[in-house]
Amino acid sequence: MLEKLEIEYEKAILIGLITQNQDEEKAREYLDELEFLTYTAGGEVIKRFIQKMQKPNPKTFIGTGKLDEVRAYVEANDIGTVIFDDELSPAQQKNIEKILNCKIIDRTNLILDIFAQRAQTSYASTQVELAQYEYLLPRLAGMWTHLERQRGGIGMRGPGETEIETDRRIVRDRISLLKEKLKTIDKQMAIQRGNRGALVRVALVGYTNVGKSTLMNVISKSEVFAENKLFATLDTTVRKVVIGNLPFLLTDTVGFIRKLPTQLVESFKSTLDEVREADLLLHVVDISHPNFEDHIASVHQTLDEIGGKDKPMLM
Repeated sequence: MLEKLEIEYEKAILIGLITQNQDEEKAREYLDELEFLTYTAGGEVIKRFIQKMQKPNPKTFIGTGKLDEVRAYVEANDIGTVIFDDELSPAQQKNIEKILNCKIIDRTNLILDIFAQRAQTSYASTQVELAQYEYLLPRLAGMWTHLERQRGGIGMRGPGETEIETDRRIVRDRISLLKEKLKTIDKQMAIQRGNRGALVRVALVGYTNVGKSTLMNVISKSEVFAENKLFATLDTTVRKVVIGNLPFLLTDTVGFIRKLPTQLVESFKSTLDEVREADLLLHVVDISHPNFEDHIASVHQTLDEIGGKDKPMLM
């Protein structure tokens, strides 16, 4: 008889803000997405905290009174991880860590961590590692000095896990090395794209977890990895497809998400080149999702940022 494996999830709490630029409905919607991100990374959300403020506190993101409330809950319930729904400044992260005395992660770090888990090839791993080091560099001063960095878990994968006292010079050297490595790979990828001939290129784009890989499998009769978790696909997959005697190349690309870290956009330049160089974009949308219109807007915004907004598109 097979034993049922029990997955041990990290207990985490989420923190979001209602501001003049983000109403309560939007704040709760973002926290829903953050909870799915947390689950994808291996965490279990125990509680959410939301505070209404004009703008984030520059020192502690949320107000000191709310932070005391969070600290009391963390201590009473043995919470090891607190996740914020926006990117924290290095100073905010350091201040919050001192008060809560637990692992503090922001949305950017969480997404980078998921990418680190999902990277299956050397190319994807290099891109993710570069993005993580770019994120880490301004946060080195005093980062995690009062915590056991070695314990791993969410936000601890990738660089930093074994280099607790890494200084800026070493990180900058590593960033330079990774950029050079990516330049070499990018050239190879560009040559590969150029060798595909004159076939029409169609790229699947869309919000993360809307079913791009599943659609890819149906159209191309292949078996691209698909899973009901965020960012199941990191590496670009290209398949030759023939429909009605019309051959074309179909590309599955990494999914987009709101508040996509700029480090990832930069690091995944070559992967996103598949979108920029496509003849046609096939925008996959899950209209059963209550926020599908926001997802469409996020995809359009990201396409604008990477220079792909003027491509012919079918939805």
